Amino acid sequence: MNNLRNVPVGSTAKVVKIHGEGAVKRRIMDMGITKGVEIYVRKVAPLGDPIEITVRGYELSLRKADAESIEVE
Repeated sequence: MNNLRNVPVGSTAKVVKIHGEGAVKRRIMDMGITKGVEIYVRKVAPLGDPIEITVRGYELSLRKADAESIEVE
């Protein structure tokens, strides 16, 4: 499985599925990250956490743990 955490900086990926359940999955979906949306990885903090992305025209920061639950292609 390829997840958002493994996408290199400067690349775009398309969301295939969001793993996890309950509040975490709901929060990710509320941020606009849904199946089929394209995500551009802007930068990654020096220690790898958080990851800064652009989705639906706005910038967002995600924790590594949340990024791992987002399957991309």
